[in-house]
Amino acid sequence: MSEPLYNTAILRLAATIPHLTRLAEPQGTSRKVSPICGSRVTADVDLDSEGRVATFGQEVRACALGQASASILGTGVLGKSASELRNAHTALTAFLKGEGSVPAGWPDLEIFRPAQAYKARHPSILLAFDAAASAAEDAAVTASA
Repeated sequence: MSEPLYNTAILRLAATIPHLTRLAEPQGTSRKVSPICGSRVTADVDLDSEGRVATFGQEVRACALGQASASILGTGVLGKSASELRNAHTALTAFLKGEGSVPAGWPDLEIFRPAQAYKARHPSILLAFDAAASAAEDAAVTASA
């Protein structure tokens, strides 16, 4: 492997996570925890009238890889639907397994290519995307009820 797992770009992303404040009364919330390392991400969302993320907040207690993933998510989450977020999570899962390409619309996730060889790191990288998708799905159900 030519690229290090932890590098300056990962550490820079981990230090600059957008939307690091939980929402006071979100339409949807989800907390995801990695059973391997204990990393956790809680995501809050409010959807607009078209079912797209209008406001987003997250609390991230994760390793540098999980923090970097939350940073990338935070940069691109606004305007996404629950299905777009779930599709990104599914594609990221496949990418980390070496079974697919970087999720469409999320080119910065390429930074995790060196992590493909480290299966134990995958859950932490996936947390933010899983939490955001689940929170948006929760909000969509609440909005339609």
